[in-house]
Amino acid sequence: MTATTYTFKDKLIAWLQLTRFDKPVGTELLLYPTLWALFLASASYGRLPSVAHIVIFTLGAVLMRASGCAINDFADRKVDGQVKRTKNRPLADGRLSAKTAVLTFVGLSGLSACFLFFLPVQVFYWSLVAVFLAFIYPFMKRYTHLPQVVLAMAFGWAVPMAYVASIGTVDKWGWLVFVAYMCWTVAYDTMYAMCDKDDDVKIGVKSTAILFEKWFGDKDVYFIMVLNGVFLVIMTALVHRFFGVWSACGLAVGLAGLFAMQYDKIKTRERLNCFTAFRQNAWVGRYVFLYVAVLAVVQYG
Repeated sequence: MTATTYTFKDKLIAWLQLTRFDKPVGTELLLYPTLWALFLASASYGRLPSVAHIVIFTLGAVLMRASGCAINDFADRKVDGQVKRTKNRPLADGRLSAKTAVLTFVGLSGLSACFLFFLPVQVFYWSLVAVFLAFIYPFMKRYTHLPQVVLAMAFGWAVPMAYVASIGTVDKWGWLVFVAYMCWTVAYDTMYAMCDKDDDVKIGVKSTAILFEKWFGDKDVYFIMVLNGVFLVIMTALVHRFFGVWSACGLAVGLAGLFAMQYDKIKTRERLNCFTAFRQNAWVGRYVFLYVAVLAVVQYG
């Protein structure tokens, strides 16, 4: 049996798949909340965030999401081939080596760290937590049913970093943004995990999708909606605090409509419907970002 030879083009496509540059939804789910945090932190002082901060955190989010995907595939390289959705990932099917994934994680993380030279030194210390969380997250599914919580912390840590960069500290509003983002992330990543639940049970991988079903039975989707509801309430309260009651009402109505569409999908528990509901969260991110950004420009621009 001869080994398969891959061309440079094959390797490049495989690397783009490793880093998920071909699937930007995950990047959006990390990026938009970081931008909310920048706008809301600046709103505490009645101003807009600097263009430099927006550019730096945007590039950082893109690179860190890609590096996180690389280390995730490294951690899952021996199990991805046993899961329907992931069996064609580049490490699982042999197009890339484990070494390539590790070097990609280190390289992209290092490149992202270069942007820290343009931010206050305190942000560097906060960033160490983000890198640590991004590294350990992929391994958590072997030890706990709460890997989605670790992912939420890893993604969400950009929120306090944005606050420290903008106003030098994380005030109570900043921590509320962080809690809201945690709830939303656990909700949408549980939808994602529902796609693989049957395979995960067979191979012994843990997730909140499995845990919630164990705890709540066929009411598990209601708990996901509770998490989305907490996110909606907190974000509405924050918009009310900085932009007024009518602005808050508009945000709440829009979010309620988006979450209602997600519930309509996940209540079936069907694999493709759950994946569709997960992807719809990109619209949640876009909506909240545009809503907050427009309000901030109108009020402080």
